[in-house]
Amino acid sequence: MSDSRHSASKPKDTVRKVVFAAVFAAITYVVFTYLSIRIPTPGAGQVSVHLGNAFVVLGALLLGPVYGGLGGAIGLTIADLIDPVYIVEAPITFVIKFLIGLITGVIAHRLFHLSTETDRHRIFLGTLIPSIAGLAFNAIFDPLLRYWYRILILGKPAAEVSFAINAAVTLLNSVVSLVVVMVLYLALRVPLRKAGLWFRIA
Repeated sequence: MSDSRHSASKPKDTVRKVVFAAVFAAITYVVFTYLSIRIPTPGAGQVSVHLGNAFVVLGALLLGPVYGGLGGAIGLTIADLIDPVYIVEAPITFVIKFLIGLITGVIAHRLFHLSTETDRHRIFLGTLIPSIAGLAFNAIFDPLLRYWYRILILGKPAAEVSFAINAAVTLLNSVVSLVVVMVLYLALRVPLRKAGLWFRIA
């Protein structure tokens, strides 16, 4: 009887994860599109100060590496596709943001077993360390990948200036996102459990 209940709950959990991933996609889209500060760069480009990455990481902590990574990646990629300035960089955005979620989620749930952990110290570390890892990956590889892309499109001089600006803004985004993630995850953990909206990530 218990096995049948467990197997029946799996499709339900999958549907709920898809729904939550869609919610995170919508949040990241709105945060990036409507709540960002745009900074022009040479070659008619721009970079944005935004908190979209925070919700990619938060999604990975709550939903696991795949659903969390996909939710955030899809939301930010759609935002790029709709924006004429960013549309050509949409494929890079999808790959980078999905990898942020994947890295964060794997460390949080494979190493720290965050969704089932009860010790407060372990919960704090299991939130902090994966979040730092995912956002550090973003801070390093987002500017680098866009730099090589812009060399091909803009030419080396413009790409070098864009790289410096993008690296500084990406680092700022990552630091602020880390603070936001820590506050939101630790604040949401108990209410989501009480509401029956908590996922046990294997």
